[in-house]
Amino acid sequence: MSELDDLMMDKALALGKLGEPSPNPHVGCVIADGDRVLAEGYHESVGLDHAEVVALTRAGEQARGKTLYVTLEPCNHEGRTSPCVDAIIKAGIKRVVVGCPDPNPTVTGGGIARLRNAGIEVTVGVREAQAMELIRAWTKYITHRQTYLSLKLALSLDGRIATRTGDSQWVTGEESLKQVHALRAEHDAVMVGINTVLSDDPLLTVRHVSGSSPARVVIDSKLRIPTNSRLVATAQEAPTCVITTGAGSRAIAETLEGKGISVIFVPATAEGRCDMAVALRELAAREVVSVLCEGGAELAGSLLANRLADELHAFIAPLMLGPRGRPGVADWAGPETLADAPRIEQPRWELCGVDAHVWGPLVYPEKKPPSSRPE
Repeated sequence: MSELDDLMMDKALALGKLGEPSPNPHVGCVIADGDRVLAEGYHESVGLDHAEVVALTRAGEQARGKTLYVTLEPCNHEGRTSPCVDAIIKAGIKRVVVGCPDPNPTVTGGGIARLRNAGIEVTVGVREAQAMELIRAWTKYITHRQTYLSLKLALSLDGRIATRTGDSQWVTGEESLKQVHALRAEHDAVMVGINTVLSDDPLLTVRHVSGSSPARVVIDSKLRIPTNSRLVATAQEAPTCVITTGAGSRAIAETLEGKGISVIFVPATAEGRCDMAVALRELAAREVVSVLCEGGAELAGSLLANRLADELHAFIAPLMLGPRGRPGVADWAGPETLADAPRIEQPRWELCGVDAHVWGPLVYPEKKPPSSRPE
């Protein structure tokens, strides 16, 4: 490995952030002759050429004898497109530098081995941590068949999301709102609980930044969603689904389906809420790789209590709403000790106007088995 390898992989990583390839992973590729970039590529959309093929096509005959940098191990299996390994070998690439191996457990792999067997020099693990970060959502989706969940919270300095009279629009400011819409555009779906629908009647589309609107998901255990809500009224414009339990009315479910909304039934918890672990598996089965949950407090608490939130984005406004502000940002019992608290690993902070935005992957302490009682 060298500084040049790091530099070229950084370029590939930046490319990999582009496009909307879900349910495929984000991948970037650079073909170089020393420090001279010959061609670049990224996976733009599902069904289109992968990053390596895009770059190879742009490079043409210039690729022969050169180095290809790619953030993820080239595929060696037939999917919606032909194997990238075949294209790399055919192009006469001399050396391949890989960010990280393919984590897909259902693919026997062999991309790296196949390249080496063809006489191509392969270097693996350049900027590996960053390459794995690029596909963190897809890795969970492909290894656990469960949707990766980012939890977004907007709160006051004292942890409240509304005043004592229920006034909640908007706790945070305009810059935070733009950042939330950017987060929506980065995810396959955006999710809210039914109480948010009843109180705010949201659209959940991307409007304040450029980007595609995600699918919309409502967690509604008793099917209380109003049929005249904006989500229902715009169901033909953006894919929308409601996740409910057996307590939801079949007649209402049929009405919603008649308006273009998918209704998914999942088991109920002991408290009568939707089983969110099952809900995330149902979304994954529909090729939803990532979802941004925007509340409310009950849903956020359920996700935290059941260790289902993978990533946290907290937008903190510089104001106080007081102890009677309602409710707290997450409605759950919470940890018994500080050591038991879920926390952001390596948190990143930025200012969004006057608000603070802190985000990063959530980690949960190991659950300790109950101690045995003395005889």
